Parts: sequence; C-alpha cells; structure tokens
Amino acid sequence: MKTFLKILLTALAVIVLANILPGVTVEGYTSAIIVAVVVSLLNMFVRPLLIFFTLPATIVTLGLFLFVINAIIILLADKIVDGFAVSGFFAAFFFSILLSIFRSALFSLLKEENKSIKN
Repeated sequence: MKTFLKILLTALAVIVLANILPGVTVEGYTSAIIVAVVVSLLNMFVRPLLIFFTLPATIVTLGLFLFVINAIIILLADKIVDGFAVSGFFAAFFFSILLSIFRSALFSLLKEENKSIKN
C-alpha cells in the first residue's frame, strides 16, 4: 500500500513539474503513473550500476556527479515511456533536481501521517 501511494505521489509530482518546466511534457495521468513506475525501477536497478561505473567521477566532484546520473535516469525514462518527453539534458537535469525535492517533501508528509496514526 505504501509503495502504491509513493508511486501516485511521484506521478503527481511529475504532472506538476511538467506543467511548470518548459521542455518537459506528459500526455496524461496514465503516462505520469508509468513514468513514476519506470523512474522507480530505473532508480532501483540502473542507478546503482551507473554509480559504480562512475565512482571516480563522483569522488572527484564530491558527489555532484550524482545530479548528472539523475538526469541520465530521466533521459532513459524519456526513451522508454511514450507519453513522456524531455527536450534535452538541461531540462532533464532541472526536472530531476525538482523531482527529488518534490518527492522528499511529499514523502515526508507521508511519514508524518504514519507517525500520527501510530500514536
């Protein structure tokens, strides 16, 4: 249940960011949900491999190269999902940063709800 709610919150963030950022488009709610699932799967399976193979660049840049890896994940999602389009690297870069911020804020609200239910 919690995973399903996180995917829906991520889809909501994708829709909001697609309306705010130029260069990012989502055709509908179904595409946004598919983007949320694909980004979650890419973060689960591909991101660790990218981090491993680019570890020297990540160390030299003191971790800032992880932002580039996040943008690559968004560009991969663009190639996989038909109803989702990103115009270029910098659009994906800003989209990934803002998506991370939105997801953190939305997931923290989810954690607050769980704490109040347990008490």
